[in-house]
Formats: sequence, structure tokens, C-alpha cells
Amino acid sequence: MTETSARRPIIILDFGGQYAHLIARRVRGLGAYSDIRDPSTPAKELKGAAGIILSGGPQSVYDTASPTADPKIFSLGVPVLGICYGLQWMTKALGGTVSPGKVKEYGHTEIRPVSGGGILLKDIGERCTVWMSHGDEASKLPDGFQLTATSDSCTHAAFEDPRRKLFAVQFHPEVTHTEHGLEILRRFVELCPATPWSVEGYAKRIGDEIQEQVGDRRVFMLVSGGVDSTVAFVLLNEVLGAHRVQGLLVDTGLMRKNEIAEIRAAFEKLGVTNVRIEDASAEFFHALQGLVDPEEKRRAIGDTFLAVQKRVSEDLGLTASDGWMLGQGTIYPDTIETKGTRHADHIKTHHNRVPAIQQMLKKGLVIEPLKELYKDEVRALGEELGLAHELVWRHPFPGPGLGVRILCAAKPDTFAVDDVGIKRWAGGWAVLPVRSVGVQGDGRTYRHALALFGKEPFELTEQLWRFATEIPNKRREFNRVLLCTSSVEPRPFIFSPGVITKERADLLRDADAIVTEEMRRADLYERIWQFPVVLLPFGATPGGQSVVLRPVESQEAMTARAAAIPQDVLRRMTERIMKLPGIDFVFYDLTSKPPATIEWE
Repeated sequence: MTETSARRPIIILDFGGQYAHLIARRVRGLGAYSDIRDPSTPAKELKGAAGIILSGGPQSVYDTASPTADPKIFSLGVPVLGICYGLQWMTKALGGTVSPGKVKEYGHTEIRPVSGGGILLKDIGERCTVWMSHGDEASKLPDGFQLTATSDSCTHAAFEDPRRKLFAVQFHPEVTHTEHGLEILRRFVELCPATPWSVEGYAKRIGDEIQEQVGDRRVFMLVSGGVDSTVAFVLLNEVLGAHRVQGLLVDTGLMRKNEIAEIRAAFEKLGVTNVRIEDASAEFFHALQGLVDPEEKRRAIGDTFLAVQKRVSEDLGLTASDGWMLGQGTIYPDTIETKGTRHADHIKTHHNRVPAIQQMLKKGLVIEPLKELYKDEVRALGEELGLAHELVWRHPFPGPGLGVRILCAAKPDTFAVDDVGIKRWAGGWAVLPVRSVGVQGDGRTYRHALALFGKEPFELTEQLWRFATEIPNKRREFNRVLLCTSSVEPRPFIFSPGVITKERADLLRDADAIVTEEMRRADLYERIWQFPVVLLPFGATPGGQSVVLRPVESQEAMTARAAAIPQDVLRRMTERIMKLPGIDFVFYDLTSKPPATIEWE
């Protein structure tokens, strides 16, 4: 950015990729042009900014490796907003003090505006529920700042210096789960004379980038049938022409029930004929044989995709030397969780980011037309391209398919835990003998889930939801809280070593199909953003298995709230799943993201 640039964006300094692009999206949605920069960008290169937002991030400002920005940005005379880690860096840079918080907050927290809420929090009410994700907090404000909000666990939840147009909030206004969050951001954006931004011409702008990147080459596109790859494939067809694009749909053996037939019918309805369907299920099951580590499974699935792609491309004569490149439906959250930005913590390796793909990316042999978009933007683009509503609004499904929803382990993972912080729960509780991935403070965790049991397994009480937030905040050994819907009291968990097999995949396929049928029957399918169904390698009998129901509400996948299912629907799902052979327990995942992730692996 230079002073002579034609655009005046609101610059987001990316202290942690989990949030910077979401902030940029929100700013765009508010009608202002935005741009993302590394926090180390010198202030002199930011002189043309209309405003600056310091994003959240997983670090502590006192860690030597923590990212920092140029303190001279506070002298540019433009509005500056610090969010989460951005608040903490601003506090420290301007002479305040940051200290470890008494309680690490992840999830919903209630704040109380003070001093009228200042400029940003004015008129939001006496209390407001916000989304927190932090371990440190500002313990002493810099000179010139006034407190504008507080909470039970965070004294300085928000503060500002209106004279210098400096603002700071410890919570995340950019996530959908913060009440009045968009209004808070809107008030900041209105202080910034930014270049206007509009979604009009969105497809054309992406199309211009595709033409520039592809040049006179052609694209070989891996199509999963999910929303992302379908939209990317149709977009490439639209921009380049079907004669320059070849699609490949690989049957991995890890798809949903009847999925291949449904995808084939959907493409036929669209008039898409440049797709080859390849049954490679035997190859995938062979590659996954004996693997239990989630990262090893993802790499094996990604590498097998490439091996099949290579075999088919050679069979069709589609090689790089003949002017072909690889297309993928990767979206932005996929790259963030694989440490795709400089300061983003590694949450998991996406199958589109295995080492072989990374090498191809470096060589310029991969095109990812949706890599900067979020799921809701992809859907908007899909409808703009004329795709059917039911296809565009199909639930997201991971590229590795059921491979990341079938948990595998060679031995049980258990530990002793006292009941401090849990004993207030009236029913029983038990620690699951497996771990799952989570994200606490934007950093990856691999921890246990706590299962709660009660006399009313289908009743989602306020206390239950409160426990689901409180326990991971207070007990770091847990990143998920579940409700057992198939049993009212704990029974001993009997672990059975589990890997991915066709039999386990078929069992999970049937459970997933039951959930989808019941959602559609209750008219919940489009109200629930995503509903992973997970298979765990333990039960109440030798060889028994358990199923986890994971319904979530979200828009962009960066954060998500556990969705509430009506009692009658939850009862039907549970009773039908329990009739499947070998299923001994059904659990309901009550945990939001963070501290959990949407998927268990």
C-alpha cells in the first residue's frame, strides 16, 4: 500500500490467520475495501490505509517469538482497532501491562458495558454475550484510555482512547456468535474513509484471475461432489470452457450413502459431461490399512488421491508437460488450519495440503479458484453461476470423507481425573478413552472428551450448555463435552483397537444416512449448517462401537456453535442408530468451536 494508491483499504494486520481473513470478510460485508498484511509491515507502507485492525492470534505478547507490529502505526492518525491478541499487543506497545488471566476463556462470555460503552459499544444494552478466546488479558491500561466494558473473568474487556481514535476489545466482534458484533465493527468502519467494496462482479473478478493464472493451459479438476469442488469445477468450466477442463470424481469408499449415484445425477442435470468417475475404493482402504494417527490418515488419503489422479491423467494423456495443471476446491479455512498463513497455528493438515500438493503449488501447477473464500461466499458464488439451490446448500463434507470421521486407535487413551469442577453435574460422567483435535486459544489441542449422563438424555438444559462452555475453560485436559443420549448412567467403556475398514465405513454410512433422513423429516437440514457423524472404537461390549452426533451452526467454519436438536428428533436419531449392529453408545457433542473443532480429526 502506498500513498498514491487508488484504493484506501482498511488494513488488517494478521497476528493469527484464524481471524484475520474473517475480519476482512466482515469489513467487505460492511461495504469497505479491505486488505490483509503481515504485522511486521512498516508503518510508512501503511500511510494510505483508511484504518487498521490488529487481529487476534494464539500467542502471548511476552513470548519472544510472538509477532509484533510497528508502533508508529499509532501515529498515522487513522483509527486503529485491536482485537484479542491485537488488544494485548496494543496495550503493551503503548505502555500498559498484560498478564495471564485468572481464567482462560473460550466461547461465550457475558460482558457489561461501562461509561456508556464509549463509541463502539454504545447502546448495546446492559449486558451482551460475546465470543472470547484468550488466556492473557490487559491488567493495566495505557495512559489516555478509558474502560468501556468488563466481565466477571476479564476486568478490561474493552477500552478506547477516542481522542487518538484507538479502540480495543478482548472479545471477537467478527464472529457470528458475538451479540452486536457486526454493529461494533460497523461503528469502527464508519470512522474509516475506506474505498467502497461491493459483491457485484464477484464471479467476473475471480474469472479474470483464473484466466491470468491458467494462461493457455488446461485444468484437470478433482471433484468430490461437495459444495466447494462442485462450485470450483463449474466456475472453471464457465471461465475456461468445458473443452479446457477435465473433471475426475474418485469413489474413495469413504463417501456418504448413495453419494456417487446422487452426484452423477446432479451433474447430468447440469449438463456437465466432462467428468470421469473412478472407483478407487480398494486403493484407499489399502493405503489406510493399519493407520491410526489422524495426520497419517490425511496424508495417506491425500497421496492416494494424487496417485489415482496421476494414473487417470496419464491414461487420458493429461500431463503437465502437455499443458495441464491441477484444479482443487480448497477454501480459505482449509489453508488456515494447515498453517497456510504466517502466524496461524497448525490445527490439522488438509488433504489438499499434503507435501506432494505443496510441491506442485510451488511449481505453479495447481489452481485453487476459491482459496480466499469462505463457505457462505462459495454458496453465493454457486447460485450466481446458476447451480441448483439444493446442490449449493448441501451440507459440507470433508475431502477425506468418512476417513476423518472414523476415529482409529491401537490402544485406549485414559487418565485419572478428580471431580473438581464437574461434581455440580447431577448425573454421572465419564472420560472417553480416545482423544480428538480441538482449538483452544487458536492453537491446536489433542485432548479428551468428557461425557455427561443424566435422567433426561434428550433434554438440553441451560445447565448442560453452561457446563459445555465452563468445563473446557476450567479443565485444560478436556476440549469437548458430550451428552450420552443412549444411556442414563455411565457403563464401563470397552475399547477395541480400530482402523479404517470397509465394515466400519459401512456402519458409519448407515448412521449418517439416518441422521440426514431425520433432519429432512423435521425440516432441519438447511437450519443446521453441518452435521458430522463420528464413529469411535469403543462400546459396552467387546468389539462394540459408539457414535457421536455433531450438529453445528456457523457461516464461515472459523467459529461454530453446537446446534440444539429438538428432543423428539434427537430421540428418533438415537433409537434408530442404536438398532444398527455393534452400536452401544450414542453421544451428542455440545461443544462450540473453539475449544473444539467441527470435525473430531
